[in-house]
Amino acid sequence: GSIIPSVYYNFFPAEGKDTITGMLNSSWGQMVLLGILVCVVGIIICGRAGTLKERDLTANKQIQNQNNEYKFGLGILVAIVSGVLSACFNFGIEAGKSMADVANAAWQAQHPGQGNFLYSNNVTYIVILWGGLTTNFIWCMILNARNKTFSNYTDGKTPLLKNYIFSALAGTTWFLQFFFYGMGESKLGNGASSWILHMASIILIANLWGLALKEWKGVSKKAVGTLVAGILTIILSVLLVGYGNSLK
Repeated sequence: GSIIPSVYYNFFPAEGKDTITGMLNSSWGQMVLLGILVCVVGIIICGRAGTLKERDLTANKQIQNQNNEYKFGLGILVAIVSGVLSACFNFGIEAGKSMADVANAAWQAQHPGQGNFLYSNNVTYIVILWGGLTTNFIWCMILNARNKTFSNYTDGKTPLLKNYIFSALAGTTWFLQFFFYGMGESKLGNGASSWILHMASIILIANLWGLALKEWKGVSKKAVGTLVAGILTIILSVLLVGYGNSLK
């Protein structure tokens, strides 16, 4: 998600867009690419920590690895494909940049001399998120039909109000990541650095929540130490990317 747009613009140049060649030939670009590489290393270390955690918990019988559907190879494949496809959101932002530019121009016409419109990317999200809504809606309907659970939406025996409130809260919270990303991108630019900072922050916060909620209770010091090393590595990558942007 961070690199592919720059590679694309290397073959199809566009005004104001950073190319991978330009990044490789500039000090700021080299620093950003180094930060991305360090972030990947940090993710690998965190993944290793997760493997050690599962091994420790299984050995301590806190979890039972007797699931007949457990297939490590398939799980890794799905995780990798999901990670790659998640980058498509950034591609959508890039493709819809002309829409954001129109919104920005309209705002600047009414507010001259006040810089860029902070919420210009929101107009792009309207189109991008229709894809997610469509696929999720269709899949949920398939599962409802397969499991015969359509009645759950109106089942008075369940806490419907709480379910709907927390579902809406979860969806709103999920969207806020892109809402704030769009605000930052309007200032930083939707280059390689913006997306990697976004992804790195998600991984950092997720792991910190795991520690705070004691998901790592009962695991070895080696597993926790590996996780801490991964977190520190990702923090280092954020600093490198930030420094690279300061050189631009």
